[in-house]
Amino acid sequence: MVPVQLTGSRLAVREHHHTPEEVEALYALFGDPEVTRHLPFGPRTPEDCADQLELYVEEALTEPRRVYRLAAALREDPGAAPIGQGSLFLGRHRSAHLGYALRRDAWGLGYGGELARLLCGLAFGPLGVHRLVAVVEVGNPASSRVLTRLGFQLEGRLRHDVCKDGVWSDAFQYSLLADEW
Repeated sequence: MVPVQLTGSRLAVREHHHTPEEVEALYALFGDPEVTRHLPFGPRTPEDCADQLELYVEEALTEPRRVYRLAAALREDPGAAPIGQGSLFLGRHRSAHLGYALRRDAWGLGYGGELARLLCGLAFGPLGVHRLVAVVEVGNPASSRVLTRLGFQLEGRLRHDVCKDGVWSDAFQYSLLADEW
């Protein structure tokens, strides 16, 4: 495995580590009901987060690698606990799905755009992706703005895309092509 290390103006994106500190950081992210409100799953427990980190490490070692779940930390201390996570899921025909989430205390500070930009660079650069897709819950206009600023085009509305806690929600699907990047 060649570890992923991306550096932006304020963020460092790296592989996850299965440590108690990283479990705590992932729980601060995915244990928060406000953060998971816009994600396809509900709040996770610390045990769930520990299991997730184990999965992330296994996925990183899989050859060929198809899943990139990466920790986003502040650049000034890249080894510190992550403030968010970004993901790329490689598909067929040089396509990939983009995802990202930030701790609530990191919202509204431009980190989402920087994280998404770094992931786009990885996708369209070393990974050779041609088409990148992102799906955003209709009730998450901040994420839609992040994608639009990066040049993603709205493709349409996915009706009843996710059922969480017995409630269906719609999502917007965006895409960006390599030649648009």
